[in-house]
Amino acid sequence: MLLEEEVLLIFYFISVIFIVIVFGLLFFLVFQKRKNKILNEKMMLEVRYKNEIAKTKVEIQEQTLKNVAWELHDNIGQLLSVINLQLNLMSGNDFKNITEHLKETKSLVQTTVQEVRSLSKTLNSEIIKINGLIRSIEIEMERIERLNYAKTTFDIIGTPKEIKHTDEIIIFRIIQEFLSNTIKYAKAKKINLFLKYTEDFLYLSISDNGIGFDTSLKTESSGLQNMKNRAELLKADFSHTSVMGGGTQLILTYKLSK
Repeated sequence: MLLEEEVLLIFYFISVIFIVIVFGLLFFLVFQKRKNKILNEKMMLEVRYKNEIAKTKVEIQEQTLKNVAWELHDNIGQLLSVINLQLNLMSGNDFKNITEHLKETKSLVQTTVQEVRSLSKTLNSEIIKINGLIRSIEIEMERIERLNYAKTTFDIIGTPKEIKHTDEIIIFRIIQEFLSNTIKYAKAKKINLFLKYTEDFLYLSISDNGIGFDTSLKTESSGLQNMKNRAELLKADFSHTSVMGGGTQLILTYKLSK
């Protein structure tokens, strides 16, 4: 017959095993719950990312169509008006004057054709995929210069690194939104865009010398919030500063993948 001490020892041993099992089960359940939460958050983030990509593509296309409308009205429309004026002048002049007008009209037609070709390049819905981020930025800056909205500079430091295509779309949309706001509201005469590539990061800075705005005042515009949300989706650091009469600046720090 077991002694009382032996019975107690067995009881304690069984109790310890039971407690270890219970704590093990609790730990497993908590770990599994935490794991499921992380997986759900990751899945939701991926869904949000995909939805944002789709939304951003649509916004880029919409902005492109607006840009096309501006160019048709402000640039190509004016060229065609001058050509029409030249043709009207030729209809009422002698042969000598017609020859001179023909030369001018031919030059205007060639310029218009070049403008239409430049414009057609921006209509491709896969412009970022085809041209890449840097060339797409150059096209935007060239358009701003061509339409005399502002003088622009675009500088790159370091060796450009490969960036995930979908991330390029979001970065480009942030840039495009800043430029669009500058053209609409800032009355800027100069826009500076700067990219710096390091081993681990892409630093992006855009600034204008426009009228600026009071950042403490809430506005109905969702543009700034959209840029912040997109930077957050990229897990990039984002800052946006503006000074009344001193212009506006956006800085984005994006971690490059390895």
